[in-house]
Amino acid sequence: MAAAIDLRSDFDGDGLRRIARASKDGRQVRRLLALAAIYDGGARSEAARIGGVGLQIVRDWVVRFNDRGPDGLIDGKAPGALPLLSAEQRQALLRVVETGPIPASHGVVRWRLIDLAQWIWDEFGLSISKQTLSRELRESGYRKLSARPRHHTQDADAIPAFKKNFPAQLAAIRATLPRGTPVEIWWQDEARVGQKNGITRRWARRGTRPSAPKDQRTRSAYIYGAICPDEGKAAGLVLPRCNTEGMTLHLAEIAATVAPGAHAVLLLDQAGWHGSDALIVPPNITLMPLPSKCPELNPVENIWQFMRDNWLSNRIFGSYEDILDHCCFAWNRLVDQPWRIMSIGRRKWAHAS
Repeated sequence: MAAAIDLRSDFDGDGLRRIARASKDGRQVRRLLALAAIYDGGARSEAARIGGVGLQIVRDWVVRFNDRGPDGLIDGKAPGALPLLSAEQRQALLRVVETGPIPASHGVVRWRLIDLAQWIWDEFGLSISKQTLSRELRESGYRKLSARPRHHTQDADAIPAFKKNFPAQLAAIRATLPRGTPVEIWWQDEARVGQKNGITRRWARRGTRPSAPKDQRTRSAYIYGAICPDEGKAAGLVLPRCNTEGMTLHLAEIAATVAPGAHAVLLLDQAGWHGSDALIVPPNITLMPLPSKCPELNPVENIWQFMRDNWLSNRIFGSYEDILDHCCFAWNRLVDQPWRIMSIGRRKWAHAS
């Protein structure tokens, strides 16, 4: 047994008992009372009896108390096992996740956990399980997300340039209007809904492969949809095809939904029927084309995804009239939920003011 260590002199038995009465940590209370007995002149064996431990443990308490005071008698969180990856290796892993695999080199076009585990073995000679690797990625803020489609010929600078110049374009439109005219920002797009319907993800027991009905017939209709996220408003039509005539009807529907005395700036893609010379644009609407091949700028694309996932997918449409009924039901349900339009449709760069 090592020689006894003297307790620090800036505490006494009564002081430790007062701290013990205020403490809510049972282990700390027991240790404080044991050391209080030593301060009062008791033997170390008496302190061990009070603490319910051996003399060596009492000695360890004294060392911890002398070093950090009463807080030293509180059990800290166990450090656990050392991380398998060093900080440098973790940063290298995150870089390859960000850049994605090189098909010719890695043999895949997207990373799976098993592929990343193989990459770690090839690079660092470390064997890591998929569970541990998943935990590493999640702790670094990564999740397995659905990729957003991007046109392969898209100009990389088009989207940031449009966002940067949008306030100036909006100001130029405001300058042409009578002073004090309220301006509403609208977005427009079309979606095809047909018998060749989509199949969405669904909850199912792990290890199973759930099924859903799939039709191969080709009847379809188009939803012309427009939203004003700031106001939670929407205007839509369901028509058999996309053309200039249909777009003219839709613009008239939007114009009727714009607040009296207000002017709508309508952002839309560069489809042929959106810029046709035969298109009739109401006087309370100004069209603002989005950059070509940049659908991710248009929040109506997210509206379509929400409607398909929740109201239109996993269905069999018996006829064209059946398609019309379901499309009208889905759109009207969206219109009845203005908070949903606001949540899905708002963009900081467009609605900052």
